[in-house]
Amino acid sequence: MNLLTIEHFTKSYTERKLFDNIDFSINENDKIGVIGINGTGKSTLLKIAAGLETPDEGKVIKGNRVTIRFLSQQPQFGKNVTALEAVMEGNRTVHNEWSLESEARTMLNLLKIPDENQKVEELSGGQKKRVALANVLLARADILILDEPTNHLDNEMSAWLEDYLNQMRSALLMVTHDRYFLDRVSNRIIELDKGKIYNYPGSYSEFVRLKEARQDMEIAAERKRRSILRTELEWLARGARARSTKQKAHIQRIEEMQQRKGPEEELRVEMSSVSTRMGKKTIEISDLSKSYGQHVLFKDYNYIFFRGERVGIIGENGCGKSTLLKIITGNEEADSGKIEIGETIRIGYFSQDSSRMDDNERVIDYIRDVGEYITTRDGKITAAMMLERFLFDGPAQWNPIGKLSGGEKRRLQLLRVLMGAPNVLILDEPTNDLDIQTLTILEDYLDDFDGIVIVVSHDRYFLDRIVGRIFAFEENGMIRQYEGNYSDYLIAGGKDRSQESVIGAEKKNGRKSGEKGNIQSGQASWKEGRQQKLKFSFKEQKEFETIEEEIGELEERIVRLEQEMMENASVYGKLTGLTKEKDEAESLLEYKMERWEYLTELAEKIEAQKNREK
Repeated sequence: MNLLTIEHFTKSYTERKLFDNIDFSINENDKIGVIGINGTGKSTLLKIAAGLETPDEGKVIKGNRVTIRFLSQQPQFGKNVTALEAVMEGNRTVHNEWSLESEARTMLNLLKIPDENQKVEELSGGQKKRVALANVLLARADILILDEPTNHLDNEMSAWLEDYLNQMRSALLMVTHDRYFLDRVSNRIIELDKGKIYNYPGSYSEFVRLKEARQDMEIAAERKRRSILRTELEWLARGARARSTKQKAHIQRIEEMQQRKGPEEELRVEMSSVSTRMGKKTIEISDLSKSYGQHVLFKDYNYIFFRGERVGIIGENGCGKSTLLKIITGNEEADSGKIEIGETIRIGYFSQDSSRMDDNERVIDYIRDVGEYITTRDGKITAAMMLERFLFDGPAQWNPIGKLSGGEKRRLQLLRVLMGAPNVLILDEPTNDLDIQTLTILEDYLDDFDGIVIVVSHDRYFLDRIVGRIFAFEENGMIRQYEGNYSDYLIAGGKDRSQESVIGAEKKNGRKSGEKGNIQSGQASWKEGRQQKLKFSFKEQKEFETIEEEIGELEERIVRLEQEMMENASVYGKLTGLTKEKDEAESLLEYKMERWEYLTELAEKIEAQKNREK
């Protein structure tokens, strides 16, 4: 059932057109992830769907009984409200008072708000976001709209939120840059690109594959258009005369073909890895300790960072991760111990704090403060050219910083850090507010970076992709070292969710982890009792003779369905039917592949037995 529809809507922000005559809808059971470069209007789309903003043109259609709750990036609260009161606010109509208070307390405990009676204005920014998240999650709403719900959540809380959202019955519309989170929660991805919306059924893994297929098809179509146009222009050059109606129509079609635009090349953040030479001495930490009152963050910590090392630092919020980075960068003092930094070390510190940016300063001046140009593998590149590579075109470079979205400000901060050509990159939650495309390019950049990378992050995908060693903040000020990436840490630490960091390992498609689908009853047990059988039954013999052909036909059918899905990317109603058909085909293919594996193994055993008997 349809819950909300936005028809033919257009929206501009200053001189930038965010949406151009687009349609969008939310249906029951939708779990929609919104993807797009920062500044393309992701948060604006959420606010329009929530009724907090109106389109310049078009209309929003919502049923009278459809209820919506919205989590903003920067939630607002009343004065002198406690954390418990803030979570209960607006939820009394859907709960009785006793159960509401009980559930609110449980939610605050799960989201690690230590004192339910503390005033909200006394909480940190991250704690405020978690209080607002608890308030929205307790609502009995038909649609939940969440803007960056995983920001300020540690890995354990993100995993809990995944489970919670997968079990709830409400439809979901969310913006998040956590790719594991998208992969496990979403059953539909929409991409905002150049004022248009593209629909992709399935999880984030499916989106990556389908988007590549769509772009390949667009490129192939453009090649075909140019080839036809070249032939038609040759016809014109041979002296075609527009005397007849047929010839006039032919010439008109050629002119229309000339005017038609091909697919625009996707904008990309381009970064050429650049760093300053590093000597033998790097960063040496000796007996470092830091406490706040009775709360010990870390005690007697020792470590020497090696050239080219990639270190990820994890732990619960408030455990001292950012404090350690601030001490290394000289922005805070330790209680005891020392840090020695080599003379050739140049640190680039990408902090969480963007408050130091002057909203009145022009974008280009903010970068020129660091340097007019940098030297890269491609030669000297000016600040203006680097801004172009970071998707700030000519006019945008002269705009005040205050006109930028939160994500664009973060991208600008990152560029400023890299303009300093550091040989040590210290990144404090770098994935917050950066779009997925920028994160992908940052990851590629770090692959080629020959310096040291020290990163605090709750982004499990980013940690799996980048780091080769984990420092985990544990109890009593202990920082424990684990070899490998985040998934390796989970396995070594014996965590319950140790298998969860393999993106796309479980295709949801309406199934829970480990389930095989409902092709026929009793399929789960067809292997049982077969291990000692050394001959085919008549039915198995026939099945063995035809199964490879059936597998080939299923694979071809899936390819055809994927092509149809690409051709109907903007027609959601048709996509639903095609997606269901493709899911069924994939489930059947999975079953057939397992049957083929079993039958092939049995055939080999039968052949081996015959050879022994000879």
